[in-house]
Amino acid sequence: MIRIKNPVQKSTNLAKHTTKNPIGRIFLNNFLATVVKTTKPLNIDSVLDVGCGEGFTMDRLQKEKIGKSYEGIEYEETAVDLAKKLYPRLTFKQGDIYKLPYKSNSFDLVVCTEVLEHLENPKKAYRELIRVSRKYILLTVPNEPFFTIQRIGRLQNVMHLGAHPEHIQHWTAPAFTKFVHVRGVKLITRKFPIPWTMIVLKKVKI
Repeated sequence: MIRIKNPVQKSTNLAKHTTKNPIGRIFLNNFLATVVKTTKPLNIDSVLDVGCGEGFTMDRLQKEKIGKSYEGIEYEETAVDLAKKLYPRLTFKQGDIYKLPYKSNSFDLVVCTEVLEHLENPKKAYRELIRVSRKYILLTVPNEPFFTIQRIGRLQNVMHLGAHPEHIQHWTAPAFTKFVHVRGVKLITRKFPIPWTMIVLKKVKI
């Protein structure tokens, strides 16, 4: 577990990845292991992590040698600054998911974990993820209602019945599967590391 000395403000992503809660650690370790297991069979060289936060997922992908080049883009400048300090061997930049600063078909694998549920216009963001991907897109979102139920069980936001205060979108697994079903991509893998839904899509010609 990474320990951060005196962070200016702990983001929810940073708090999740540095938690000392044993149940939280079990969920997180299983989540990252599932990301690795799901992406390892893919034939990829370049990886883009959109909404990379402080770089934890990118670090794991690089350590597991999933791909050869890695870049992360994140809206929050404080998260980008911390990512650069934690993982100076990786590339991070500040940017907007609605207008990614890359040409179409730039990366073999585009990763976007725990981001879409925070957005007012996830469809627009999803179109951008598809645009910059050359081969594959990996997406994860909370699997409702299980995500909220486990938060209640861990006494998180009990006054709000476990609802995460930063989540705008709330998808069941079938609803999210329907959301990603658009022209130009084909669903190839769907997994459920508790309490998330994880989907891998392959870009296809239209």
